[in-house]
Amino acid sequence: METESEPYVRLATLRQLHQVVAELNTARSLADTLQTVVDGIVRGLGYELACVNLVRPDGDLVVAAFAGDPAAEALITGRVGSRAAWERRLTMGEDWDGLRFIPHTEGWVLLEDDVPQWHTEGPDPRFEDEWHPEDRLYAPMYATGGELLGVISVDRPRNGRRPGAWGREALQMYAFQAAIAISNARLRANMQRALVRLEREQQALRASEESFRQAFEYAPSGMAIAEMGGDQHGRLLRTNDALCRLLGRPASVLRRYSFSDLVHPEDIGTLLRTSAEGGRAELRLGRRDGTYVWVSLRNSVVADAADGPRFLLTHVEDIEERKRHELQLAHRASHDSLTGLPNSAELRARLGARLCRRPQSVRAGAVEALDAAYEGRAEAAGGGEHGYDGFPAVGAGGGGQGGDGFDFPGVFPGQPEGPYDHHVHTVAPASDLDDGTKGLAVLFCDLDGFKSINDRFGHHTGDAVLIEVARRLTTGVRDGDTVARLGGDEFVVLADGLGAADAADLAVRLRNAIIPPIRVDGRAVRVGASFGIGWASCGMSADEVLRSADQRMYIEKRSRSKAHRRAG
Repeated sequence: METESEPYVRLATLRQLHQVVAELNTARSLADTLQTVVDGIVRGLGYELACVNLVRPDGDLVVAAFAGDPAAEALITGRVGSRAAWERRLTMGEDWDGLRFIPHTEGWVLLEDDVPQWHTEGPDPRFEDEWHPEDRLYAPMYATGGELLGVISVDRPRNGRRPGAWGREALQMYAFQAAIAISNARLRANMQRALVRLEREQQALRASEESFRQAFEYAPSGMAIAEMGGDQHGRLLRTNDALCRLLGRPASVLRRYSFSDLVHPEDIGTLLRTSAEGGRAELRLGRRDGTYVWVSLRNSVVADAADGPRFLLTHVEDIEERKRHELQLAHRASHDSLTGLPNSAELRARLGARLCRRPQSVRAGAVEALDAAYEGRAEAAGGGEHGYDGFPAVGAGGGGQGGDGFDFPGVFPGQPEGPYDHHVHTVAPASDLDDGTKGLAVLFCDLDGFKSINDRFGHHTGDAVLIEVARRLTTGVRDGDTVARLGGDEFVVLADGLGAADAADLAVRLRNAIIPPIRVDGRAVRVGASFGIGWASCGMSADEVLRSADQRMYIEKRSRSKAHRRAG
């Protein structure tokens, strides 16, 4: 192409090199850059053929650009050579200061490898530096870190000679600039892909946020976002219209509260557990008018992978109607459908809750068992009137306190083991005389003359009488007492904290309340009532207590004449 003695040729080549390098930097895409590289070699460096073999992500090299011969370009562009075959080529032949020249005398061994090749026929060289059609010249391109980017392959110098020192240096400089241009093009392509991906992600995020906003705002049930953690834990950050309507408060007001400020005091523990676990719960929230509404809360803990939980997304569903229906069903199961009073099952449940298996006082047989179990311990404790281990002596009396408050394991069958019994034992007066003992009185009431009213005037009148009797009984007792209907014309009253005289007075008042005429459909009818007073006591079952009161009622009923029982 030139000789060392021709400075003007060098200058012209340098100008051409400068021009083609400048064109490298004007290419926009990676494909344009690669084509500009091979076009610049053909136009500015004096070679008829040039191609760029670009390293793919898998390490192999693909013919990415070709210039100089359309037929050759169509044949090998896009074909791939293995990395191993290229590494073999880049270690063969002669090293020309970074270039790799493989003369035809050595290159014949490469004719069968998988690197895409294009050769032209021609005569054998006549001079030592004449170019042979099977000579190969490669210019490797490396990134800044030494990574191979690709290889420039050139063929057929226009002057028919192997490049001299200046031509080699020009090709090496051009390969260096081409590597920079390719790296920059790749960087621009990666940046453009990243920008496109980021824009798509941002569009998807905006669409997702808009979708969430619409789902949040227009959800038919309540939705709220609350802080999680820190001093403002649980504070409402955002609420939708449905929740504002449910609680009767505008969003600006709700942002001053947390759910713990709105929840019913009895449900605060449930709320705290739900907030901590991110689960669901049913509780009551306060409305603006002071009432409470039953809701179902479902919490989702929205967490950041780096920073941990950030806030709670809470779904609030109005379950007032369902709760009301459940309460109605529970009320129907435990209350008499005619009078609305607790029924027999509810009565036994309330009575059984006050009773335990242990009698109110220790029987003599139990004391003897204690003597056997704790033999010798009284002496260690000093004995005397203090009994065992310094505790007050256990008495066998019916109304005393001896034995109440302590639990002796193994003495009573079925008793749980443990040093103390925290159950408040129900005691009964020792006799019908008022000795000052207060207990749970069980008044068993049986209506007198009700059957004749039912037979004479029909069940409609009988039902009206039962409803009125239930009302009068309920009016005649205290708020904490229980009035229940066992069935038919039998009622039971549970009144706690009464002495024997108190219970007798209550029975008289209730009987007097029942006796006055009852008007049904313009007709006045009258019934009487017989009361039996029993006493609930630990060691008895609910059925035993009711049976005792029932027996006393029949004794009282037989003690009065039929005329007195009817009372009209």
